[in-house]
Amino acid sequence: MMDSVNLAALTENAARLGMRIQETLHEHTRDLSIARGGASLFDMPDDKNIGRQLEFGSDRERLEAMKRLIALTSKGRNMSNYFPQVVKNVASQDLEIRKLVYIYLLRYAEHEPDLALLSINAFQKDLTDPSPLIRAMALRVLSGIKVPMIGHIVILAIKKCAADLSPHVRKAAALAIPKAHRLDPSQQPTLITVIQSLLQDHSPLSIGSAVIAFESVCPTRLDLLHQQYRRLCRMLVDVDEWGQVNTLNLLLRYARTMLPKPTIARDVGSESEDLDKDLQLLQSSAEPLFQSRNPAVVLAAVRVFYYTGSPSSLCKVVNPLLRIQLTSKETERVVLPYISSVVHEYPHLFSSHYACFLVCTNDPQQVKRDKIKILLNLCTTENHQALLREFIDYADDPDDLVVGDAIHAIGQCAQRVPTCARQCTSALLAMIKSRNGINAIVVLKLLVQNQLHDSPFERGSRSQDPLKIITQLAHKIDDIKHPRARACVFWLTGQYCPSEGGSTVIDGIADWAPDVLRKAAKTFIAEHSIVKTQTLTLAAKLFVLCPTDHTLELLCRYVFSLGKYDLSYEVRDRTRMLTSLLSGILPSINDPQPEDSTGEGVVLRREQVKKVLFEGKAGTADSTTLTGRDYLIGTLSLVIGKDMHANSFLPEWLEAGIDPALRENKEDMSTPPALRSIASASVSRPAGPTGITPIVLTPTNSTPTHNERETWRDLDRFYASDSEQSESESTSDEHGQEGEKEDEDSDSDEHDSDDDGEESGSKSGEEAE
Repeated sequence: MMDSVNLAALTENAARLGMRIQETLHEHTRDLSIARGGASLFDMPDDKNIGRQLEFGSDRERLEAMKRLIALTSKGRNMSNYFPQVVKNVASQDLEIRKLVYIYLLRYAEHEPDLALLSINAFQKDLTDPSPLIRAMALRVLSGIKVPMIGHIVILAIKKCAADLSPHVRKAAALAIPKAHRLDPSQQPTLITVIQSLLQDHSPLSIGSAVIAFESVCPTRLDLLHQQYRRLCRMLVDVDEWGQVNTLNLLLRYARTMLPKPTIARDVGSESEDLDKDLQLLQSSAEPLFQSRNPAVVLAAVRVFYYTGSPSSLCKVVNPLLRIQLTSKETERVVLPYISSVVHEYPHLFSSHYACFLVCTNDPQQVKRDKIKILLNLCTTENHQALLREFIDYADDPDDLVVGDAIHAIGQCAQRVPTCARQCTSALLAMIKSRNGINAIVVLKLLVQNQLHDSPFERGSRSQDPLKIITQLAHKIDDIKHPRARACVFWLTGQYCPSEGGSTVIDGIADWAPDVLRKAAKTFIAEHSIVKTQTLTLAAKLFVLCPTDHTLELLCRYVFSLGKYDLSYEVRDRTRMLTSLLSGILPSINDPQPEDSTGEGVVLRREQVKKVLFEGKAGTADSTTLTGRDYLIGTLSLVIGKDMHANSFLPEWLEAGIDPALRENKEDMSTPPALRSIASASVSRPAGPTGITPIVLTPTNSTPTHNERETWRDLDRFYASDSEQSESESTSDEHGQEGEKEDEDSDSDEHDSDDDGEESGSKSGEEAE
């Protein structure tokens, strides 16, 4: 009977245990699916049970309901109708529920300002919570509720949290200051006082946020940083990464506004740099940040050295920039404009690292273009052959913009290194028939102009005559199809066709020039307007050079008659201008005037017309330069190549700077000097019980004692001194032990006499009683 009862109880307990294990596994499985498979929250069919779970459910059900609510909000659905149920969970004991409630309130507090005020008391209560995480989170949400009527409450909360013992809470207070300023700008004086107290914080955790608040509320009040400048420089290494970026930018602006400009004194054969000690402190504090893992910190440090350092200190930025360039493709896209700006001013810094900027096939378009700019600035007489081969290879890239930059880089190489001009010209002539022949023609035009305007000595030193280049272009005019390229060839033909001698076709004109005009007149009707205008100019120039040739006159009349009735008003205007200009040479080329009409205007002679058409072309400007505009390092315009409204402003240097005494701080003056070694530190011994330092009497003679340290250079003498010292110590110990025994005997005799006196005193007292 007893056995059956025990068996039934055991069976019942086992069944209960199995059910409990099954429920536990089910709950853990559901938590795991919510945590790992967060996408399932988006696939739930409806939100009918969310309100009931928020009001009457357990903590687990409320957490699941809040997760579903946040998931549906992220999908763009309007979930503001659950605001009353969510507000009731503000005081929940579950930290996860409270976090989700705070996120929801930040999203919909503007739509329901009246209901949002119901949660203000809960947030104010959380400001006194023992957990610093809860206090910081409550302030974050309280400042994020954009309800103007609670502005004074937010200010009081910020002032309270700014004096909190936890640096995490003080950081939250600093981040809440910009929000409070946008909510109520009239509270700026109060917020400036809070910022000033936060800038005096000794915790690196909150300094970065205090700098952000300073830049948002009072960016021009640099006078608040006078006594904090040196401490901010020393704390720079311990600040968080993004706080380091903001602090570096602020310190750079302070240095350019308040510190004297660095000067370089050039003596005979030497240079000396004069840098302010506070500026040196900024550079020495920013230099360790070159080793940061965050590329933004490295770029901010580079910006500090570029705008405050001397040219000799810029060599420190080379290796950090090369290191972060290889971090990722995204980082490389941002770093290359920085390197391009530095290379443009100081190309010698990266001249030995040009191999790091060679273009790869899988590079994005802008990365390729930036690398070509950098390689062009690094082109020297030592590496021009290798770079020229790279540019010629880049001309076969599928991207037209990259090909155009490569072709222009070839032309720049010919100008920077004249010894490779022949090789560059041959490469450009071979590219005329390619799909980017227009770029090659434009670059050849610029090369020819620059070479023809050089001095005769420099022109004679060149390996190829520029007129031969024009001759080759004139013979290849049928292969040139692009309108702009054909217009360039026609302009070169007309500008440089005069021949002093050796012409066999027409006197004073190169032999290949009239044939170019013949081909241009043959296809005049089908040409682009820019080609037609250059054709008209070419005809006028040839006619001025030889007005007596009948064939040339007929060809010019034919071209002018076509231009007179062209559909383009630009072509008609150019025709009218040129025929009026040539009326003094060949009056019949213009419309016949009535007999009774008087001529108006000035009629030019042949020499005057030639001066108008041929001269005035001395200055050549390369509009295809690859340098681009000069943007400040650290701005978005530098990266994207366009002007932006949010660019940071960099002030100009002051010649003398402000008084350095304004930056002196009592804490800086009382800071003990850093220890160079452990042995150099003097161990501080506590004073006596009354706080008075004990007086130690020393002998008047100056003989050194054995306890003083000596500098040993001989090992034998060192061991010999140790043995002598040990012997002397042993003899002194023996004498000391004998003296101690004598002292103990005398002390024992004294104690015996004291005991006898006490006994006699007690006996006499008893007798008196």
